[in-house]
Amino acid sequence: MDLSLSIEIILMLTAVAAIAGFIDAIAGGGGLLTIPAMLLANIPPVLTLGTNKLQAASGALAASITMIKKGVINPKNIKVAIVGAFIGSVIGTIAVQMSPPDLLEKLIPFLIAAIGIYTLFAPKLGEVEAAPRISEGKWQKIVAPLIGFYDGYIGPGTGMFFALGNVALRGRQIIEATGAAKVLNLSTNIGSLIFFILGGNVLWKVGLAMMVGQTIGAYFGSHMVVKGGSKLIRPVIVLVCLAMITKYVIG
Repeated sequence: MDLSLSIEIILMLTAVAAIAGFIDAIAGGGGLLTIPAMLLANIPPVLTLGTNKLQAASGALAASITMIKKGVINPKNIKVAIVGAFIGSVIGTIAVQMSPPDLLEKLIPFLIAAIGIYTLFAPKLGEVEAAPRISEGKWQKIVAPLIGFYDGYIGPGTGMFFALGNVALRGRQIIEATGAAKVLNLSTNIGSLIFFILGGNVLWKVGLAMMVGQTIGAYFGSHMVVKGGSKLIRPVIVLVCLAMITKYVIG
C-alpha cells in the first residue's frame, strides 16, 4: 500500500507529523492531525492506526528523553504507572479489534469539553502543587492503566488526559505532569504498536518517514514546555480541546 503513495504525499505526511509532534509534546492531541491526513491519503483505517502508533511512539520517545534530561520527570517514580499504562493499552488494542468503540466515541466529546473548561477556568492550573485528591498508589495502579486502555482503544488526546489527570487528581505542577504524560504515552504507544505490528498493520515506509517529522516536532515542542511552563501549556490545551470537539461534532 505504501508503495503506491507518491513522494509528495509522503513528504506532506512527514510535515503533518512534525506539526503533530510539536503539539503532542505540549498538550497532546497530535493524532487529530496525523490520522485524518493518512486517511485522506487513502490509507485504510486499520493501517492508519497502526502506522500512527509507530510515528507517535518516536515523538513520545523524543519528548520523554528531553523531559528526563531536563530533570522534569524521573521514570523511577512512576514505574508502576508505566507498566500499568502499557498493560492497559495492550488490552485496549486487543479490545478495539474485537468490538466497535461506539460507546467511548460518544463519550469523548463530553470528556474533552470538560477538560477544556477546567483548563480554561481553573485558577493557577498546575502552577503550584495542590492537595492531592487521590493517593499516588491509586493514580499509578488504577487511573494510569485506564487511560492506557483508552489510548489502545481510541487514542486521541491521551497525553492530555495523562497530564490533566495528574494535575487534577494528584495536584502536580503542570510541567511535571506533562513530563510524566510523555513517558506514560510512550509506554502506551509501544504497547499498542507491538500488537499492530504482530497483525501486520504498519506501513513501514510511511511510518518511518513520519517518524522523522514527529521526532523533530516533539524535540522543539518539549523544549518549549520547559521554557514556557503553564503559560504555554494552558492555551494550547484549550485550543486542542476546541479542535477535538469540532472534529467530533463535524465528523
